[in-house]
Amino acid sequence: MTTTTYLPFSRPTMGEEEVSAVAEVLRSGWITTGRHCKQLEDDCAAMTGARHAVALTSATAGMHLVLQALGIGPGDEVITPSMTWVSTVNLITLLGATPVFADVDRDTLMVSRETVEPLIGERTKAIVPVHYAGAPLDLAPLRALAAERGIPLIEDAAHAIGTRHGDVPVGASGTAIFSFHPIKNITTGEGGMVVTDDAELAERVRRLRFHGLGVDSYDREVQGRSPQSEVLEPGFKYNLPDMNAVLGVVQLRRLDEFIARRAELAAVYAREFASLDEILPLGPPPVAGRHAWHLYIVRLDTERSGRTREEFMAALGERGIGTGIHFRAAHGHRFYRERPEAQRASLAATEWNDSRLFSIPLFPDLTEEDVRRVVNAMREILK
Repeated sequence: MTTTTYLPFSRPTMGEEEVSAVAEVLRSGWITTGRHCKQLEDDCAAMTGARHAVALTSATAGMHLVLQALGIGPGDEVITPSMTWVSTVNLITLLGATPVFADVDRDTLMVSRETVEPLIGERTKAIVPVHYAGAPLDLAPLRALAAERGIPLIEDAAHAIGTRHGDVPVGASGTAIFSFHPIKNITTGEGGMVVTDDAELAERVRRLRFHGLGVDSYDREVQGRSPQSEVLEPGFKYNLPDMNAVLGVVQLRRLDEFIARRAELAAVYAREFASLDEILPLGPPPVAGRHAWHLYIVRLDTERSGRTREEFMAALGERGIGTGIHFRAAHGHRFYRERPEAQRASLAATEWNDSRLFSIPLFPDLTEEDVRRVVNAMREILK
């Protein structure tokens, strides 16, 4: 790539198989939720080892329905990191509950039992930790804590499709929510998946995703809804169309290939940054396993560099290199700054990272030459 070519921080990797699969669905006459959505659910369950999988229009929809199915509402509290995408915090708030922010490890940006346990109170109704940037969260201590206190634990695995604890995939047990947004490791255009070993929870999420009807939106016998279907409880419209799902079916088959390539590129970045003191990559995951490398996140040593994070990102943009911020801490958004009841702990590590972190280009079609272009641009700016 030339230095005048814009290099985005993320781009979905597509081939002719994906294009052909979507075209076939478009020509079929059945483009909404159908057999391809069911296949994607079955394939995700098989890949993760989960007992149940429910496809939805987004991971946000999945989080909404799981919280709703658990009965989260006014007067309740849900513990989650502030270092997360704000959709989780918004949903907790929209359901009438209060988000309680846990601090994170300064280098992994993930919560631990030590940061969560002091926040548990009589009103705590759920814990939502995040597998950050594709790295595996240390789940065992958190699961033990949740079990001791009788509190549901919902894994925000939006970054973690294909992530493993040792040899065990994220989602193999408990309840986890994946994202298939275009910047994720695989995509359905927009989409998400709830995986769980709780049959009752899965049934309710499946019902809530399509108006609360007693049957799903697709009947394989008649390719439509049963005329006898009734609303069992008020629901929503979060069902994933086949023209999206079939894209995920193809992409899921390529997931291992995508992750292997991301890991190769991440290793190049790590070698290059070893000699760049002002740039601080994230630390290694807290447990052994497979890192899915959804994002490559660094922190700028603003004191050494003499620049703010925003100035540094703007300088990269002037050189044709795209960046992103994942994430601006939720408690720093104006709405949540004005709700001090949401914060009950020091968030020192979160706030230190909040002004320094940013994401740099990482996707399977990136070349090693592209990676070195990014690093060389950073060296040039730091000079």
